[in-house]
Amino acid sequence: MDARSNRTAEIASRPYNNLLRRLSQADYALIAAHLTTEATSANELLYNPGDDVQVVHFPCGPSLATFLVPNEDGRDVETILVGREGAVGGVVSEGYLPAYTRIVVKFGGPFVRIHVGKLEAAKRSSPTLRNIFARYADCMLAQIFQSTACNAIHSIEQRTAKWILAAMERIDGNDSVPLTHEQLATLLGVGRSYASRVIQSFKAQGLIETRRGSILVYNREGLKLRACLCNDAVKGHFEEVLRGVYPTEEEDIGVEAGRSPRRAT
Repeated sequence: MDARSNRTAEIASRPYNNLLRRLSQADYALIAAHLTTEATSANELLYNPGDDVQVVHFPCGPSLATFLVPNEDGRDVETILVGREGAVGGVVSEGYLPAYTRIVVKFGGPFVRIHVGKLEAAKRSSPTLRNIFARYADCMLAQIFQSTACNAIHSIEQRTAKWILAAMERIDGNDSVPLTHEQLATLLGVGRSYASRVIQSFKAQGLIETRRGSILVYNREGLKLRACLCNDAVKGHFEEVLRGVYPTEEEDIGVEAGRSPRRAT
């Protein structure tokens, strides 16, 4: 087996998280012994505001985590979704820091975890590992900026289509998205009745159908036409800063075939 085949096999053996698969073999070896895998359930709490951030969580496969900002009226507003393209909790911190938001599992499944101290020790010994996580932090910040702008200028219909598509991108292209009306309303920061009206409109247009606890997408291209371009802007930034990490149909096929993600130049 040649070096390229060895590299492909080595990456394919890692957890199904694109950020972990993006690491060089030497950098991954620094943290591999400290990684643990645990199954999670939807709505499982990872952090509350003020909690000491002691563990970094890497969603794997179709698993998703979400950042929720608590408000004085008792509602939580979701800001960004994080799937297999990244991690949540202590990604770039130089020690224990309090969590600012609530971080919750959106879609359950496997999460790989590592203690913040172990990751920090590895980053101190490897500038390239530190650089990867700094680049990922930049991408997360871009997502937050884009989400802020999206909430300010785009319609509820555009944002609904965007969130459904964003979830689909992270669940292996599955047309069934496990989102309830209530969860979608939280993503949008609106009342359930507003979200339900948009869902009914999409159903009437033949774009989607609803099942118990999920949304079935019939017309993905039609949904894209109704979405804002925020997802595309975020993807573009990921490709510039950390190429090959953001989930795409091409990446899914490559992982299944055992090919490594494209490397940033």
